[in-house]
Amino acid sequence: MVLFGAPDCRRRVRRSRDKDALPRHLSCPQSLPQHYPSEGDPSMHAWLCENPVGVDALTWKELPTPTPGPGQVLIEIKAASLNFPDLLIVQNKYQMKPPLPFVPGSEYAGVIQAVGEGVTHLKVGQNVACLSGTGGFGTHTLAPAALCMPLPEGFGHVDAAAFIMIYATSWHALMDRAQLKAGETVLVLGAAGGVGTAAIQIAKAAGAKVIAAASTDEKCELCRSIGADATINYTTHALPNGFRDAIKAATDGKGPDVIYDPVGGDFAEPAFRSIGWRGRYLVVGFASGPIPSLPLNLTLLKGASLVGVFWGDFARREPKANAQMMTELAQWYGQGKIKPVIDSTMPMAELKAAYAHMGSRGVKGKLVMVN
Repeated sequence: MVLFGAPDCRRRVRRSRDKDALPRHLSCPQSLPQHYPSEGDPSMHAWLCENPVGVDALTWKELPTPTPGPGQVLIEIKAASLNFPDLLIVQNKYQMKPPLPFVPGSEYAGVIQAVGEGVTHLKVGQNVACLSGTGGFGTHTLAPAALCMPLPEGFGHVDAAAFIMIYATSWHALMDRAQLKAGETVLVLGAAGGVGTAAIQIAKAAGAKVIAAASTDEKCELCRSIGADATINYTTHALPNGFRDAIKAATDGKGPDVIYDPVGGDFAEPAFRSIGWRGRYLVVGFASGPIPSLPLNLTLLKGASLVGVFWGDFARREPKANAQMMTELAQWYGQGKIKPVIDSTMPMAELKAAYAHMGSRGVKGKLVMVN
């Protein structure tokens, strides 16, 4: 079974000036040229971004169904999850700048409809999941065969579409970068979101104590239902002192050994001030918007480490280690140790409403679009 790395999407690429150009469903540097059939061939539909000024500019369009080139497969998309980068990319705020026009949707699952030259490990009719950076918000897409994860029996499309990004990120953060050990305490910020719920499950499976921080009582209850030992509602425990007091109380004054932070912003400094001796602060993302600045003397006083988490580059630079990680994650799913938390599923045609729901910060777990 081939287990893949993340797309290398760091390079900025020149935009197409041809307004009538067909979308490049995969626009990462290693993706292959696409081949489109002539007019009159069967068509597909997709959400097209022709001007990255926001969600309202997306249009649901009929397009010719592409034919896979060498090393590619054509996937009939059954489900595609909505991730924070999918919002940034249509606002022209993401580090990857796909050529225009493009189809957003970084992570999806479906059934292989055709395979290109040189593809031997995948076959027509096979169920796969893929994280390719773009292409997911439609009925079909081309994907590099090397990025496709074959799905074992019983791994449904909805779960598969919500699996790769959050569990790979959280495993790489906790088990690799933080070297989490059984018996240690983990504080998860933004714990009711996609990566947060994945982090709770992975930390508990590793034998850690988990304190989950979220913005409402309802979200805190969700975190407890998937294994969190304690929760902090940071709306009622106001920043900075109320939040710090709650962390101190939940850790018997010792502070957490590991802090998992996909939020950033105003939470970072009070959280870091609360970390335990030899603690590891995982910089996962900045969902709140602002990138925080921390007084570096805190690392000295706490004997603590600031640890960057960039799963995409880990997968590119260390493909064997990434493959081993994905194998174990798939096994954990099969054993019932981990399972994506699905906020809701929505028809693909209602993508704009899904974006609005995600933007309201009311999502618990993952939103998944379905065909």
